[in-house]
Amino acid sequence: MAPTRGPRVKKGLLERLDSGEVVIGDGSFLLTLEKRGYVKAGLWTPEAVVEHPNAVRQLHMEFLRAGSDVMQTFTFSASEDNMESQWEAINTAACDLAREVADKGDALVAGGICQTSLYAHHKDEVRIKRLFQLQLEIFARKNVDFLIVEYFEHAVEAVWAVEVLKESGKPVAATMCIGPEGDMHGVTPGECAVKLVKAGASVVGVNCRFGPWTSLKTMSLMKEALQAAGLKAHLMVQPLGFHMPDCGKGGFLDLPEYPFALEPRVATRWDIQKYAREAYNLGVRYIGGCCGFEPYHIRAIAEELAPERGFLPPASEKHCSWGSGLNTHTKPWIRARARREYWENLRPASGRPLCPSLSKPDV
Repeated sequence: MAPTRGPRVKKGLLERLDSGEVVIGDGSFLLTLEKRGYVKAGLWTPEAVVEHPNAVRQLHMEFLRAGSDVMQTFTFSASEDNMESQWEAINTAACDLAREVADKGDALVAGGICQTSLYAHHKDEVRIKRLFQLQLEIFARKNVDFLIVEYFEHAVEAVWAVEVLKESGKPVAATMCIGPEGDMHGVTPGECAVKLVKAGASVVGVNCRFGPWTSLKTMSLMKEALQAAGLKAHLMVQPLGFHMPDCGKGGFLDLPEYPFALEPRVATRWDIQKYAREAYNLGVRYIGGCCGFEPYHIRAIAEELAPERGFLPPASEKHCSWGSGLNTHTKPWIRARARREYWENLRPASGRPLCPSLSKPDV
């Protein structure tokens, strides 16, 4: 199979999904840029788009080369309540960086908003919707291709966000940071999905907080509820790039390793190929990642689903399928690893004999 594909006229998000195409999202920005020294932990705000635009541009480029079809604006927590006077410049710069990189390939630009800091303290619908509207005005001015409502732990606030963004006339995708237990008010994943679609979302799903396998369980619940309600929507999943079977309802935030000791939990590229296949078999067609999802994880999705997509990403030029490049190694025991069966069945060790395999959430 030939890497990459020739230039073509860009199709929109719904045009791609309606035709059955797989849309590959991007991955981790906050945690990855924190590790690289461009984001401050705790605040988790995206000043880097104006302070260190080359760092953000580089990460966008890495995801594009790995196979991402979407360049999401780095606007997490970039609403006025979090950024004060900086919010407009940050949202504008984030849109420009995402568009610059997207236009180097066949990628779309998604303007992203997330839950506000206000909802937890008071539930002023008018004020919160105004925050979403301010970001939307910039996304509309910059003509993003579609909009993403992501990282919402309360269905009510997510619905408000969809209602505002739907006014733009652009497609809206909505993902919640919930697991199988539902949102923080006890709204089930299925009920969340139904509410989001009725509010106007064309794509629904989950992102962040939980690992791939838990997120797929949540997606299954959403899919069942939408079918039972007779509603049609595309499905989207963007989980953590970590193994998180021991999470409680709050996800990885409650684990003692968050956020500075998560490395032993990182999923392998082979884990992500399995995740991509299971997501596809579930009927999910927008497949990406969130915190901890590095470019090589996105490449793993693109390689696993290359038979369906008909091409490989540029980054696969330096990566042989299932370790087959090892067949040129000088050591015979390493050459023996150049096969799919080896990597699919490997149970990797952590190298930490005194550490437990699971943790107990603090909450």
